[in-house]
Amino acid sequence: MSAPILTVSGLECSIAGQQVVEDVSFDVPATGITAVLGRNGAGKTSTLRGIMGLITRSGEVRLAGERIDALPTHKLVQRGIGYVPEDREVFGSLSVAENLALAERGPNPRREFVADLFPDLVARRDQAAGTLSGGQQQMVSVARALINDNRLLLVDEPTKGLAPKIVQEVADALAEAATTVPILLVEQNLEVVRQLADDAIVISSGRVVYTGKAADILDDEQLTTQLLGVHAEGGSQL
Repeated sequence: MSAPILTVSGLECSIAGQQVVEDVSFDVPATGITAVLGRNGAGKTSTLRGIMGLITRSGEVRLAGERIDALPTHKLVQRGIGYVPEDREVFGSLSVAENLALAERGPNPRREFVADLFPDLVARRDQAAGTLSGGQQQMVSVARALINDNRLLLVDEPTKGLAPKIVQEVADALAEAATTVPILLVEQNLEVVRQLADDAIVISSGRVVYTGKAADILDDEQLTTQLLGVHAEGGSQL
């Protein structure tokens, strides 16, 4: 087996002095999609934000063996970590094309790859991102990360609040992206997790309570109910 692309050891995070992540440790394989699961408020988003240095953190974070937890967010991006935040956060007054251009780094942005994944964005390239539907804005957010040749993607609840058709489009795009870059994915839709994820990490009250194959937890009704508080039937939401 190849070495993990990301290793998190003893991660602790706080917001405004309140601890939201306690002693979280896990590895992210160098291929495929690893899902981060848990009930609402468990600390999933805070874990991703802590890895990215967006909130106060301690502990060790390593990218391909290199310790990166002392680096500011922009240095992590320069090292090849793409981040798709919760709630999209597009630049609403800028066009789709301008949103993507701002995200580009390096001499060879993957414009054709993004255009093939999201043809609707090509048709709306001159439209202000703030006037797009929620699903289209999510596509812009994902496209901004995919336009660069990253070493790792952190994707936070990409299907949240989307219509089923758009959910599938976003899932298909992530599946295609995962053929070239490993993804750490926070996702509430268990059918999407079943479709995409190879491995799973479950966080409860700011701590890791399960690591293993995604199918193993999703196929275990008792374990899914115990750890996630939901039934494992297709389409269930946490």
